[in-house]
Amino acid sequence: MKIDRLISIIMVLLNCEKMSATKLANRFEVSPRTIYRDIEVIEKAGIPIFTTTGSEGGIGILPEFKIDKSLFTRSDIQTILMGLSSVSTALPLKELTGTLEKVKNLLPEKQIIKANQIAIDLTAWMGNKSLLLFIEQIKQSLKESRLLQFSYCNNNGIISNRQVEPYQLVLKETHWYLQAYCLEKQDFRIFKLFRISNLVIDTTSFIPRAFSPKPLDGGDWINHKLIPIQLLVDASLYEKMMELCGEEQIKPLGKNAFLVDFMFVPDDYGYNILLGFGPKCECVGPIEIRAELVNRIEALASRYK
Repeated sequence: MKIDRLISIIMVLLNCEKMSATKLANRFEVSPRTIYRDIEVIEKAGIPIFTTTGSEGGIGILPEFKIDKSLFTRSDIQTILMGLSSVSTALPLKELTGTLEKVKNLLPEKQIIKANQIAIDLTAWMGNKSLLLFIEQIKQSLKESRLLQFSYCNNNGIISNRQVEPYQLVLKETHWYLQAYCLEKQDFRIFKLFRISNLVIDTTSFIPRAFSPKPLDGGDWINHKLIPIQLLVDASLYEKMMELCGEEQIKPLGKNAFLVDFMFVPDDYGYNILLGFGPKCECVGPIEIRAELVNRIEALASRYK
């Protein structure tokens, strides 16, 4: 958008003595002629611009007009830059790209290098690229307070049509969620985006109601289902077990195995986690969990007979 480019040009010029129209054009991927038109607009807005000619010439903002940046320390700006960079990996929107450019222009090159020493990549290894389209639609409906209509597939594979008031879009690990008020259920619900299809922005607008985001840590249901189990695990899975349950739950058993105290949810999701470890993980107990694993393994094996 032109307004984003104008703001970005101002930010660039505020942080350097001057810059040539050619360099500005290359930076913003437009022609020098467009840059000169933008400079005219900036001047009309009351920002004093000067130009110099020659090999060292360029466009600049009068020094006495430059903004005092003491509101943020360089450390503050580095932190903002790291946060914006991490978000942009998961949500590659033009607005974020423009904002990143503005923030970068508040730092000298050495500070930008320091900010880049810590990178947070939220990009999934594999993912549904169509989710980006859904995110754009939801973002628009949030901005305009308009209802959303979509088909939703629940855990049991049952598809229902929903009409909702959207309130918050959330990225949790590698999954996107929509927090919304469901008109059918007359209550707030959390919807996984990958279960949504046929998403449409309704022409009907709504008056936002009081909204308190629901936690996505599973605390409202998972603590009621968690049970302790014991696993005999191959040493090659040590890193994964550290990630899932912490070092204090892992006890060495010889050189090639570990005994792990594991908090387990006895549902499809929980069993799929254990089965995903293949022959490198054995459930020692309780006996009923071990028996259910045997049943699931036998059912899977029968598919291939």
